[in-house]
Amino acid sequence: MSTRIAIYPGSFDPITNGHLDIIKRSLGIFDKIIVGIAVNSRKQTMFSRDERLEIIREVFAEEPRVEVDAFEGLTVEYARVRNACAVLRGLRAVADFEYELQMANMNRKLNKDLETVFMMTSEKSFFVSSQNVKEVARFGGDIRELVPPAVAQHLALKLEQQ
Repeated sequence: MSTRIAIYPGSFDPITNGHLDIIKRSLGIFDKIIVGIAVNSRKQTMFSRDERLEIIREVFAEEPRVEVDAFEGLTVEYARVRNACAVLRGLRAVADFEYELQMANMNRKLNKDLETVFMMTSEKSFFVSSQNVKEVARFGGDIRELVPPAVAQHLALKLEQQ
């Protein structure tokens, strides 16, 4: 039997507890999750690609079934290279679904064998986004319940340097 691998693509700038919830729950479905940091040179991020790789690897240091990698280009091509059978996507609201449905249909057009699996975020995290976390942190708000401890530490250091 082959290993069921899912790619979880995103910018993860930074990774939040909502992302962690999706990853942990998806380990009940897939044998391995590859958290794929999608590198987009047009998108301005707070953390560099290497910083995001380091942070997420730190967060999942104790989970051997989660791999962290970065890629450029089409997710479907990256999934093919990594022998993934699915793209994992988290949904928070209807607006997420509309965008994600378009992406899933485009991905299916490009690779009919690659499935997209949607998971609803837990009710604890449905309002959390990386953008909201950065905004709250910039203004001194408490983000400890929104992100893993390693992320809170890296975010505090990054804001001190700015």
